Amino acid sequence: MVIILTQILSVAGLIIIGVLLFELIIFFHEGGHFICAKRNGIKVNEFALGMGPKIFSFQKGETTYSFRIFPIGGYCAMEGEDEESDNPRAFNNAKVWKRMIVIIAGAVMNIILGLIFMFVIVIQQPSFSSTTVGDFQPNSFSANSGLVTGDQIVRLNNYDIMTSRDLSFAIGTMKPDTVDGDSLSIYKEDCTGAITKLYISLANDGALSDDVSQNLLNYLKEKCTLINSAETREDAYRIMADSYSEMNTVAGVTEYTVPDIEIRESRQRYRTDVDVIRNDERITLNDVDLFTYSTDGGETASVAIDFSVMPVEKTFFSVMGETWGQTISVVRMVWASLVGMVTGQFGWQDISGPVGVTSAITQVASAGLEQSFMAAVNNIILIMVVITVNLGIFNMLPFPALDGGRFVLLLIEGIFRKPVPRKIESYINAGGFAILMLFMILISVKDLWQLFVK
Repeated sequence: MVIILTQILSVAGLIIIGVLLFELIIFFHEGGHFICAKRNGIKVNEFALGMGPKIFSFQKGETTYSFRIFPIGGYCAMEGEDEESDNPRAFNNAKVWKRMIVIIAGAVMNIILGLIFMFVIVIQQPSFSSTTVGDFQPNSFSANSGLVTGDQIVRLNNYDIMTSRDLSFAIGTMKPDTVDGDSLSIYKEDCTGAITKLYISLANDGALSDDVSQNLLNYLKEKCTLINSAETREDAYRIMADSYSEMNTVAGVTEYTVPDIEIRESRQRYRTDVDVIRNDERITLNDVDLFTYSTDGGETASVAIDFSVMPVEKTFFSVMGETWGQTISVVRMVWASLVGMVTGQFGWQDISGPVGVTSAITQVASAGLEQSFMAAVNNIILIMVVITVNLGIFNMLPFPALDGGRFVLLLIEGIFRKPVPRKIESYINAGGFAILMLFMILISVKDLWQLFVK
């Protein structure tokens, strides 16, 4: 009973933290508009956190500050923003460049908040991951395809790699290909896979001492390296067969059969070209295979990273660099995802609204709770980094009703030195808002459907 109550309180606490962090995102966004409006002499009538009916409010100077019941947004209502006003301090009477700054400030503040959130995550880590290959798993596909220890990966799957997050994103968005199964590299992959599978079987049997198990692992790595460098199938098979016999002998197994290596016309592989820095020279490795596996008998292919990367020592400068680099990586991920939606790389099922985001937050929080409460909080903060950066970038898109759309109208006004007629601007923004609301409703229905059919 106590354990259940503790779990309930933990989940409730995480929900409250999530809501507060989301409102912090809104506060920063609207705060950007607010601060720049005040600094540029524009009158702000109301600054609100939340939407819907007012919980309470107070007046300070010319501005009403209010808290509203639904924690799903907020606004900064400026004089003359959506209507004509004769007030000399109205938004519509300010210089064009001042209005541009005010409009874009919200998105900029979202990016800044993303940096702050990312710093909170980064500062807790004992060290950081680089993009330089450190070591390979014994049955590494990528080692069979030309990747070597010390290679600094700079491009993979047509995506520039600057951080470990870029590397994970590039691999995570790959699609499997049907490739020629009658190739030397795949044959060697199967050879290393055969003796790796044997090692796992022997190690899990429980009959080996720790010393023998470690010696077998070292032997496995050595023989896999030899197989990786084999120039013919015959050489690869000979090394595999000798290793198979030797490992069984060391483990005390007398009855065994050295497996044949099946050659099929085609295989499923996550295969891509990889650009690396090797010996201070940038080179391209063609057709590098990433570890491809299946958990349903071969029907569906999945990908995994089959190498480790070298660590980066934690210093003041590496913390700052990692914070900046990881935030920029999130920005690039968002843009790449938007492009992927347009080009068809990502489908309707990959888009999420508030319901989907809430579900994702719940999942990452639950996964974090299996480690510790702080791990769950960090998972939520990482989701918030993505949300705040998403919000910033999405708002900068040149679409009616978004900040980016308003910025375009101001840009037109600045170029032609004549504002877009207020009536036309209202129609444009109202139409854009209606489309956004319809889109949000459709996404929410889709999220709810996925939630209940899973």
